[in-house]
Amino acid sequence: MPSQARALACLQSQWQWEAESHPARWQDSWVCSERDTSLPPTQASEDGESVGHCPSCQRLFMVLLLKGVPFTLTTVDTRRALDVLKDFAPGSQLPILLYDGDVKTDTLQIEEFLEETLGPPDFPGLAPRYRESNTAGNDIFHKFSAFIKNPVPTQDDALYQQLLRALTRLDRYLGTPLDHELAQEPHLSESRRRFLDGDQLTLADCSLLPKLHIVDTVCAHFRQRPIPAELSCVRRYLDSALQEKEFKYTCPHSAEILAAYQPAVHPR
Repeated sequence: MPSQARALACLQSQWQWEAESHPARWQDSWVCSERDTSLPPTQASEDGESVGHCPSCQRLFMVLLLKGVPFTLTTVDTRRALDVLKDFAPGSQLPILLYDGDVKTDTLQIEEFLEETLGPPDFPGLAPRYRESNTAGNDIFHKFSAFIKNPVPTQDDALYQQLLRALTRLDRYLGTPLDHELAQEPHLSESRRRFLDGDQLTLADCSLLPKLHIVDTVCAHFRQRPIPAELSCVRRYLDSALQEKEFKYTCPHSAEILAAYQPAVHPR
């Protein structure tokens, strides 16, 4: 069972990103910034230092990297350092953003705050241009949770079919050419884009990809049912994500994901 450790990322006014030399593993450290901006306490792994399996925290880390904002992580093991988190936001759920003494605890609000604060022209805007990109695949994680935590073996097939239908809808969206693709190739029958909204990662991808990676990893290990190869657009989507450092370097190790889900999965 993973420890209840957490990692703390700190934005700095003089940026120095240490993550690239230590992919997906940052050691204990604390960096003070001139503007006192900290983000965010996030679930860590069994060793109390490595990045854990929390998709909300990975989502925000991806946003920061895409913004081009280097940061340092400080891991905090809450079993031994409860006072550290209590000082930030007692009773709050993680992740947490501390900005100039102001605490933000809602993941969506933190993301919106970062998009507004770290916006053009100094930083890239990450909002998708197509509204449908924001909702594509938004029911997959719920269907996955129902399937993987199901205690009744006879219900497995029905629950898996529900998950598969949700994945198929995502596959269909990823395979449907978007307007800007059709403007360039009017007769294009199937999209070749890498991500939800085009060839660049957006906020929509930061939200969906960490969850989709968990779905693929957990279903393959515990139920021998990875996302099917027949869903070629979804597989291309995941493969494309793993080529991007913003996703690759923020991904928890598979062992951490599996250890987190093992207590909730009923053996078959």
